[in-house]
Amino acid sequence: MARVRQPKDREVTAERLLDSSARNSYSPDIDIDWAAPLEDGKAYMPFERVSLYGTELWDRLTPEQRVELSKHEIASMASVGLWFEIVLMQLLARYIYELDPTTAHAQYALTELGDETRHSIMFAKAVAKTGAPAYGPNRVVKALGRVFGGIAAGPPMFASVLVAEETTDRVQRSMMDDPKIQPMIRMVNRIHVIEEARHVRFAREEVVRGLEGVGRVRREFYRLVTALTAYAVVDCMIHPRVYAAVGIDPREGRRAALANPYHQESRRWMSEKVVEFLTEVGLIGGPTKKIWKRGYMI
Repeated sequence: MARVRQPKDREVTAERLLDSSARNSYSPDIDIDWAAPLEDGKAYMPFERVSLYGTELWDRLTPEQRVELSKHEIASMASVGLWFEIVLMQLLARYIYELDPTTAHAQYALTELGDETRHSIMFAKAVAKTGAPAYGPNRVVKALGRVFGGIAAGPPMFASVLVAEETTDRVQRSMMDDPKIQPMIRMVNRIHVIEEARHVRFAREEVVRGLEGVGRVRREFYRLVTALTAYAVVDCMIHPRVYAAVGIDPREGRRAALANPYHQESRRWMSEKVVEFLTEVGLIGGPTKKIWKRGYMI
């Protein structure tokens, strides 16, 4: 397991991230050709990452239905990503409120807020382009997200951000250069991966810094909040209604996906990097580790 990088001075990190933002940022309205037609027969995500891959239900699907299910699953993931970007914007706005705006640290946080706004619009346009619904999380998770966005702070806030960003990042990296995937999806993934790398660096350092001197009881509380948030985010990425798009009962599809060893392994693969980091800093461990296992993230 790699040793956790100790955070640099906040201003040093922020200045570097601001410089990187100035040099390596995109404008989705310009850098994605939204008018270009989607390509017939091309998948929207690798088939081996589709939740029913390897099941009896998958074997029944025609090639066209497999492409269709991949479209609806990527739309579900993008709409959940969009929802969490909005939660993150609430968290960032509250965090920035207490900062000195003349510091590079505050200015980078504002820059990230702007990035997340553009990413939300990009995800919305991508879902609209596919023609699939904006599935989003279920009503319970959406309601909990409203509360979380209004009260979360400190290490659990940044750790939860890392879970959402790094799990989706793993899938997107696997697709952004894959010629079998729709070009529009590849470009969306490329933009998000490049820009989110800065956000991950920022959040990781804040997690490490925020845990300095934290006692055992508070650490266990942080572990619980992080585990519950991680479970909710990862578990709601694939909405059960996606299965109806290919004639599968949503409840049957959901059961098959959760019992599917390939899908369970995909969840662990998606979560691998962030789980390694959070374990190393002490935010995964103790009784709450069971929640991570229940969500097939460990």
